[in-house]
Amino acid sequence: MQESTKDLDWSALSNITGDLATLKKTIQTLNSRLNGMHSPKVQDEELLRYLANQNAAKKQDRVIGG
Repeated sequence: MQESTKDLDWSALSNITGDLATLKKTIQTLNSRLNGMHSPKVQDEELLRYLANQNAAKKQDRVIGG
């Protein structure tokens, strides 16, 4: 192990660290897309559901008497 890392300098180590960070971010983005977390359709549906719930709550507050 020591022989394989013998020729590494700080610049090479810095480049490897940056490459690993970039790769990690790419994998996280891909996983999120596969899970549908970045899907605009899912976000739109959640927003519509939230608005519908808010409107329903407001309508219930307005009902007076019976």
